[in-house]
Amino acid sequence: QVQLVESGGGLVQPGGSLRLSCAASGSYFSINAMAWYRQAPGKQRELVAGITSGGSTNYADSVKGRFTISRDNAKNTMDLQMNNLKPEDTAVYYCNCDATRWVVGLLLSFAYWGQGTQVTVSS
Repeated sequence: QVQLVESGGGLVQPGGSLRLSCAASGSYFSINAMAWYRQAPGKQRELVAGITSGGSTNYADSVKGRFTISRDNAKNTMDLQMNNLKPEDTAVYYCNCDATRWVVGLLLSFAYWGQGTQVTVSS
């Protein structure tokens, strides 16, 4: 199993910055793609940014140029630097990863989620 723990959420004024972190731990063969998702009240969960084990990144159009995703493969951590935050960025942010584990002699891929961290952008 893989445990993902997020940190760094909070309340910030519009135009401010926050940095979210996610730490992975547990028993696994490898962690492949990692990503940040968010879910605002009454809305579906959406992809914010993703990063492969090789460092390739992708971003939602709404955060391009403002958010930066990064990861440290040696430490199994992932960060999301969020700048110029807007009220519409208010949501619970979730860490996600695809990890492979040995299961009965087979190397299988599973998706894991963190518990979420609240980000509120308000004056």
